[in-house]
Amino acid sequence: MAWWLIVLIVFGVVLLVVAAYDLIQTKHAILRNFPIVGHFRYMLEKVGPELRQYIVADNDEERPFNRDQRRYVYASAKNENTYYGFGTDNKIETTPDYVLIRHSAFPHTPAGHDDRFPIPAAKVLGEWRGRPHAFRPESIVNVSAMSFGSLSGPAVEALNRGCAIAGALHNTGEGGIAEHHQHGGELIYQVGTGYFGCRNKDGSFSMDGLLETVAKAPTRAIEIKLSQGAKPGLGGVLPGAKVTAEIARVRGVEQGKTVASPSSHRSFGDVAGMVDFIETIAAETGLPVGIKSAVGQQAFWTELAAHMADTGRGPDYISVDGGEGGTGAAPMVFTDHVALPFRLAMAQVYKSFAEVDMHERVMFAGAGKLGFAQEALAAMTLGADLVMVAREPMMAIGCIQAQRCHTGHCPTGVATQQKWLARGLDPTDKGARAGNYLIALRHDLLKLSWACGVAHPALVPGEAVDLLVSPDRTESIEHRYQYDPAWQEISLDDAQGLESLM
Repeated sequence: MAWWLIVLIVFGVVLLVVAAYDLIQTKHAILRNFPIVGHFRYMLEKVGPELRQYIVADNDEERPFNRDQRRYVYASAKNENTYYGFGTDNKIETTPDYVLIRHSAFPHTPAGHDDRFPIPAAKVLGEWRGRPHAFRPESIVNVSAMSFGSLSGPAVEALNRGCAIAGALHNTGEGGIAEHHQHGGELIYQVGTGYFGCRNKDGSFSMDGLLETVAKAPTRAIEIKLSQGAKPGLGGVLPGAKVTAEIARVRGVEQGKTVASPSSHRSFGDVAGMVDFIETIAAETGLPVGIKSAVGQQAFWTELAAHMADTGRGPDYISVDGGEGGTGAAPMVFTDHVALPFRLAMAQVYKSFAEVDMHERVMFAGAGKLGFAQEALAAMTLGADLVMVAREPMMAIGCIQAQRCHTGHCPTGVATQQKWLARGLDPTDKGARAGNYLIALRHDLLKLSWACGVAHPALVPGEAVDLLVSPDRTESIEHRYQYDPAWQEISLDDAQGLESLM
């Protein structure tokens, strides 16, 4: 037999062995979905820093998440070292609004710590309205809304498992509650304009459907979605080809038939009607009820705050979604130009409530690229009590920012309903990674808080977070957004209570 034929046979056997291994291993979705050729992606990744340094781009140029940000998520998810040597490569003095933390000369030194680095919320969700099932969230870092249908079943399961590991809440998104949501993580059930999971055949809201849905899963709160950062003021369409038998059952729609989510709710059309809707749901379920919205016209928030101050009725929490949010596919003009970015949005909403002395009663959540400790801390100094993250946990379970979410051809099996691609994502392994990431983010938030001399992120004063104005000047975040320092003052008893929680 010719020598070249022997080499060819050996090479073919090696390829078959590699392909077989790739197909049965569970750590890398890319390799399970694309055996053999997937290795080239990891080879290119290893030489990526050298290529970018001399040919392509630096670590901070890619968008929406740059290389440094993705590297942090991937490393923390795998429990790898997140320390970096040789100093920062960020352009600190020339990047507008660059976040700078003013550390204390006398950092806080905790007596000890839990390896999961729990950070309970400073407020009790539902307390101000006396909801029967009011509770204090165990974690200030939680997974934001991503529905089953937009994400694959294994991806949803992985996120839920991660939330169970980290003690975080898992927002279901507006696609209803599936079996994939029930793997140990506690839920926030989101009700969108399509009323999936709680709808009548004509698409209207069904209270009986809602009660049935929340009863079958560990639901801790309900969220009424008005809009989201990716496509505010715009409805959605789920093509019939994506409405599988499972999705149809979970959402309460017909299999194979295109389903449209309206741009607004059928059950109410003004502030008073929305508050009535919220109070009715809260009375029937006993659960805290909140709203989620991107921020557009200011009149709505001013009216809502005044209505709540006058009547003592309304949502238990408000989730502010920044215009830079992006898990939902949308027309480019909406993703780029509709709704305020998070910091400006959060400031406008919070000030509306602070001006009528309602900011301490309502819990605030923030979303919009907050999955990094400095951004999360900045959000909390603007009034956020909870930090909701979405795309960052997606990366923790395997997303490589291919930006093909809207096509159904996600190569890592995260944002697709194609069975072959979804099978590449092992929910047990990826669930552990999601949990690791959430814990790592809490760890870094705590470290920043301790560096500022306090025990809990809610105790960090606004004057401790600066934004760069020019190479020779910064200003505190509370000054930038014209906050009254009294809005963020906390009593000695409350401060001591938070320290005892920690």
